[in-house]
Amino acid sequence: MEDPATARLKSLIVSSNDALEFKLVRSVEDLEDDETTFKPEMSHQVFGDSESIFGYRDLRVKLYYSAGCLETYLGMTYAEKVNKMLYEGVEADEVLPKIAEKLAPQVHTNIDTFIESLKKDDTFRPHGELLHSFSVDDEGCTRKFEVYKADMTYKGFREYHQRLQTFVLWYIDAANFVDIDDDRWHYFNMFEKYQTTNGTVRYATIGFATVYQYYAYPHHTRPRIAQVLILPLFQNMGLGTHLLHAIYREYIGRSEVIDITVEDPSMTFQRLRDYVDAMNCSTLPSFSREYLLQGFNKTMAIEAKAKFKINKKQARRVYEILRLRATDLTNEQEYREYRLDVKRRLNIPYRREQNDLKKLECALRNIDKRANITLPTLEQRMQTLEKEYRSLEEEYKKVSQERRCRISLRINET
Repeated sequence: MEDPATARLKSLIVSSNDALEFKLVRSVEDLEDDETTFKPEMSHQVFGDSESIFGYRDLRVKLYYSAGCLETYLGMTYAEKVNKMLYEGVEADEVLPKIAEKLAPQVHTNIDTFIESLKKDDTFRPHGELLHSFSVDDEGCTRKFEVYKADMTYKGFREYHQRLQTFVLWYIDAANFVDIDDDRWHYFNMFEKYQTTNGTVRYATIGFATVYQYYAYPHHTRPRIAQVLILPLFQNMGLGTHLLHAIYREYIGRSEVIDITVEDPSMTFQRLRDYVDAMNCSTLPSFSREYLLQGFNKTMAIEAKAKFKINKKQARRVYEILRLRATDLTNEQEYREYRLDVKRRLNIPYRREQNDLKKLECALRNIDKRANITLPTLEQRMQTLEKEYRSLEEEYKKVSQERRCRISLRINET
């Protein structure tokens, strides 16, 4: 049984995810409104793998941003802090310095100066070129949104992006800040356009995406989407779809663009990408139900690339999503043909690996007669393949469900 002192110290360990609270402040009233508070999804990129903070009771770490130009406030409160004099020199963790070193310069540590800085949002305007504007009917209230494309040549954008990119620490795993001195980065930023009670038009930050222009021989480019984030208070409104559409529109009409790729997409983003690509490809003749039921073909790959800059691998995935939607699951033969088609594709890497292992086994036996490489049995492979297929089908169904949900949002472009 642990001694009272040890138990006491353990009680002063808190989850950094629970202790942190964020706000995008539009008015002074938001500071005391719990509904404007949101939490991080992760904090290990600042506080380590344990995602814990030692030495405080009832700790609250406040990281607040003005909604428009992202003036930043950092502070903390607590009911008790460990006294090193009572616990043989044991000290509380440094909290604010760990966060501050990740933030852009000129962070407010005084709440009054932060409140004063909120006035800057009256004159803040998004940097860059307006690409896309639309409205969303949110529980009877029409909300207006805009997407802009910017780069570091726009005055003030460098400072704005340095504040904005700090959100990736809490919501994108293994995130790195982009090199803002590399002009091959393109920046897409989403804002809500709204009016204050006195009629002043303001813009509030909603989310962003970064895209890198990779060179492709001889004079082409391959834009790669690196980071996409819709901030938590604005998720599940279909805004990510609009942001991705805006990115696509920027590149699909350019002859020098070979295709648009994605860097290590999360499952959530892959689902969004699948949804948008499936909606786009469903308008193409080669993806009509008649051709979907006949199997994937070169025309689908060519047309998807020509019209929407979708590479062959993603075009095949989109085909499988759309074919599942077009398949009558109550028709045993039709459903069976779909399953076999997907499994044949899933089995290609295994068959290659199997051939390679057999070649290796033969080569080793020429050296050592005792060498033996064990391959999975047919039954084991069939079980693994079935599991892979079921997982993929469930994911494809979620994409189709996403389509139905988004249609019900009644999103209107303006």
